[in-house]
Amino acid sequence: MRQYETMYLLKPDLEPEKTAEVVAKYQSVVTEKGGTIDQLQELGKRRLAYEIKNYREGYYVLMQYTADTDFTRELERMLRIDDSVLRYLTVRVGE
Repeated sequence: MRQYETMYLLKPDLEPEKTAEVVAKYQSVVTEKGGTIDQLQELGKRRLAYEIKNYREGYYVLMQYTADTDFTRELERMLRIDDSVLRYLTVRVGE
């Protein structure tokens, strides 16, 4: 088990209920696969440095978790195909 940190940006025009639903979805994916959520920070809506898919703002979520090494591939696959996610980045903590 290793520690990871994933930051993802959601579309800013999502309903608050939909935003909470997406955040809860990715939390549950981590725990269902045997990982643990160490810290979750919803940083909220912020202005982007450049436009992404015609959006000037994004809803930032930072998730720190401990999981198996091959789990991050599955999480990134799910983030890639989710229409409400604009961008994501996963890094290993401590490296």
